[in-house]
This record gives sequence, C-alpha cells and structure tokens, in this order.
Amino acid sequence: MELSPTAYVILGMLAWRPMSGYEIKALVDKSTRFFWAASYGQIYPELRRLAEAGLIEGKASPQGGRQRNVYRLTRAGQRELEAWLGVDAGVFETRDEGLLKLFFAEAGGTEAAILALDSKRREHERTVARLEEIEATGKPEGFALHVLRYGIECNRWQAQWCKRTMRELETEDSNLRRTA
Repeated sequence: MELSPTAYVILGMLAWRPMSGYEIKALVDKSTRFFWAASYGQIYPELRRLAEAGLIEGKASPQGGRQRNVYRLTRAGQRELEAWLGVDAGVFETRDEGLLKLFFAEAGGTEAAILALDSKRREHERTVARLEEIEATGKPEGFALHVLRYGIECNRWQAQWCKRTMRELETEDSNLRRTA
C-alpha cells in the first residue's frame, strides 16, 4: 500500500502520542500547516486507511455525550514511519499563486505585478510574525524548532525578495515612462 504524505503526517503525530482525528487536525493547524496542510476531509479517510492497513489502531473513547476514536501507532506503523524517514523526499514542488500571477503579469502590466508582489510580501510578513510568536512560546523543541526556523528564514527572504522585485519593477516602469 502506497501512503500519501498526509498519512505520514498522521503517523508522525501519533508517534508522539495517541490522538483523535480532531486533535490531529488541531495539531496540524499549529505546526505542519505552514509547509504541509491537511483538512478534515483528508485526515479522516487516511485514519480509516491506516487502521485497515494495521498501521494504527483506534479505540472508542466517550467524551461528553459523544463517542470519539483515539488512535495510536502500531509497531507496523512505527516501522513504516521509520522506513519513510529514510527515503529521499524527491523533487520539491512549489505551488505559489503569487508567483504564477507574476509570471503572467505582462498581461496586466507593471501595476498588476506590483500589486501581486505586495500582496505576496504582506502574506510572508504575516507568516513570519505568526511563526515568531510560536517560537517565542518556547514550545517547539528539537527538530520541530529547526523546521520552524526554516519557515521563518524562508518567509523572511521571500518578503525581502518581493520588496526588491517591486523596487526593480517600479524603477523599470519609471524609466520606460521617461523614454516614451
């Protein structure tokens, strides 16, 4: 059975401690969503597939008036996670709508490109602020802290790149207007 990256997110989180699907989603929203998001619509079907494959086990646990399943990693799941950690991650694929807009910005002109870059810059600055808030709590430790710092540095660089590119486009546009 070939597992999706989201399945490995689940296995990795269950390696920390047993959790419900709701708890996994909440943890994704606080941690991996900055580089690997997962929706409830992805998490719950993956939990079923992982349980059917014997990589996790679910146990019904009453909470309030509702029944919830708490999942734990099995030995087979631990082995699968360890095997995956040892495999090359493959080609890094970037899907960035802001860059896509910039790529085709000639259709809208310099002003449209600058607006797209400014929007992208603001989003990267907001992400840096959110990640720095998380870092300030002191909660991320070990490898998670390294990944958090990677996110801060990458987003900071991207915000700076947006500013620099905006200045270059403004200068080029200004020069074109003077020569026209």
